[in-house]
Amino acid sequence: NYKCISQCYSSSLTKSPDTKVTHTGQKFSEDDQRMVRFLNREKQVNPHFAIDLINSIPPKLVKERVVACEGGGGPLGHPKVYINLDVPGPKACGYCGLRFQLEGEHH
Repeated sequence: NYKCISQCYSSSLTKSPDTKVTHTGQKFSEDDQRMVRFLNREKQVNPHFAIDLINSIPPKLVKERVVACEGGGGPLGHPKVYINLDVPGPKACGYCGLRFQLEGEHH
């Protein structure tokens, strides 16, 4: 319980009034023990959510009905997954979120 900490060090520790919400909607209540991390400092939340960044990249148009995604390959990639593009519309990789679409499909 961080109330003891604030009582012991009341002259130097203060709660941050800033309660930023994360992309998942996570918001701690004032009496939550996890709020002790934000005593005397601002809660930092990255405003650039990964889901928004990956959606800003247009789908890759491909000619094959089945494509393989490795997430860039090498040590920064992910296991190779095969994505079936038979159903119309862009399909996303389950690891990195890159989207692929069969070329010539009507949008």
